[in-house]
Amino acid sequence: MLFMVEMTVRIPHTLDPQRVEKIKADEMAYSQQLQREGKWRHLWRVAGLYANVSIFDVKDADELHTILTALPLYPYMDMKVTALAQHGSAIAKN
Repeated sequence: MLFMVEMTVRIPHTLDPQRVEKIKADEMAYSQQLQREGKWRHLWRVAGLYANVSIFDVKDADELHTILTALPLYPYMDMKVTALAQHGSAIAKN
């Protein structure tokens, strides 16, 4: 199943800067692992914001939930999840 996930990061300014850098490094490693596995298919930055739009290709909503809640930045994110389906007029097939 394909899902579009819009993520906005809101790290509190009171969080220790060294802890923030560790969380960001862990986030990068995890997200790149998921990309290599083909589960995190696309990752785009939203210009001007600490936010992204991503496309995940996973078995079901439960797998997506497990992936998202394991993100090191998850406690500091607002997310909007949208399930996607193939459009009948699309030339490219998934």
